[in-house]
This record gives sequence, C-alpha cells and structure tokens, in this order.
Amino acid sequence: MATAVETEADVVLPTSETEAIEAFGDGSSVTVLAGGTIVVPDITYGYTKPRRVLMLAGAGLSGVETEGSRITIGAMTSVADLVDLSAPLGPCAANVADLEIRAQATVGGNICAPPGRDAPRGDLQAALLALDAQVRSAGAGGERTESLEAFLAARDGRLLLDVSYEEPASGAFARLDRPHTHDYSALTVCVARAAGGTIRIAAAGVAGPAVRLPSAEAKADDPEAAGQAADADATFADDALASAWYRERTLPVLVRRALTQLQEAA
Repeated sequence: MATAVETEADVVLPTSETEAIEAFGDGSSVTVLAGGTIVVPDITYGYTKPRRVLMLAGAGLSGVETEGSRITIGAMTSVADLVDLSAPLGPCAANVADLEIRAQATVGGNICAPPGRDAPRGDLQAALLALDAQVRSAGAGGERTESLEAFLAARDGRLLLDVSYEEPASGAFARLDRPHTHDYSALTVCVARAAGGTIRIAAAGVAGPAVRLPSAEAKADDPEAAGQAADADATFADDALASAWYRERTLPVLVRRALTQLQEAA
C-alpha cells in the first residue's frame, strides 16, 4: 500500500492574473495546483515531488463570460460550471468523472492533464477541439493566444489563462463507457457545426491528447462513411478501461452516433 510522501516545497498564492503570470515565469520547477484532482494524489503517492507550487485558487481566473456569440472560460472555472452550456461542451463536461470531481476539477487542469496511468484524461479537449477553441496562455516569450491544437502540441512551460470559442450552431457528444470504468470515459467523440456550416470532429481517449478527425470531417454528411474514415486520424493505447483494439473498433461507432445526433438537431 502506498503511503503519503512528505514534501518541502515553496507555495505561492497569487491574488491576480498578473501575479500568477509573474510567479509562473517560464514554468521551470513550477507545479501548478488548480483543482487538485490530479496533482494532489500524484503528490500524495510520490509520483510528483514539487519544488515550487503555484496555487491558483485566488488568482481570479474563474468564470464563464459571453460577449455576443463568443464564450470565454477562465482556467480555474470548475467543470461543473460548464454542464449547462450547449453541446458538445456541456454534455461532455456533464460526463467527466463524478459529481465530486466535477465540482473540484478545473477547465485548465482538464485541458493540461498529462496522460493517465490507468485511464484517459482530458475529456474536455475533444469538445474544445471540435469548437475550434483558442487558448490564452503565458510563459517563456510572454502571453499568446493560439488554437487549442497548437497549445496541446507545446503546452509544457505554459500557464493556461482562459479558453474561448464561438457558440456553435449545433453540437453532439458520444462516449464509450461501461460500469467497470467508474464514470471515466474510455473514448469520447465530440462534433460541432459552426454558424457557417463547417463541421469539426474530435476524439479523446486516444493515445496522447485529444485529436481532430479530418478524414471523418471530410465525409461528415455521411455518418457511415465518416465513421469508416475516422480511424485514419487516431492512434490508440491500452489501459485499465479498454484495449487499443477495442477503441479502434469503437471509434467509428461513436462518430456515426454523434453525426446522426447532429443531423437530428439540424
């Protein structure tokens, strides 16, 4: 049985976004503590031994703001605060873990979550990729805003501040889960139709962070064909929830299901 590991670390509690950015610097030797649903257990079991902990609870980075059709979500906003948003983000958030985790976990923590040891993490990544979300972050080189795809490809050394997107015309969400997964999604597919008609599709629960499925997007008007094309854009891994083999065969089913939902919502 693992036991608690004592750590000696400097703890920094910024009271504003500016203070948080200054304290983070270039991210060297900094462990960011948001909701704590990932970091605290990792510290407890000795997987992480922080030297400097940046606690963001009081930094003023929470809240959901709407300006016209643009929605901006602060990094410290709880996952629970997203469940009433329109698909695909709202339903996706409503299916993250359980009530207690959703109330504590944060948007920034979910987006930046490293791969899990026993189960996938980062369900919200798929929804936000489908929504063509933009991420504002700080770190070496200063503050910048970029696509979520670009951020996920180079997120080390970056402090996520907020994420924003245009309200979609419609969206859909589908996931693979079974009783033994204890509310964790083994595979998630999110679809969003922009106001101009463009359809984006993304999946989480693949190997590494969530990915877009451009081959499926190209055939989005035909759910069956899109499902058959989806596997070309993703790779899969084994974990305690499902095998790579099973995920590969399930992704086409979830893509078809989500696109059918989208058609029905039109």
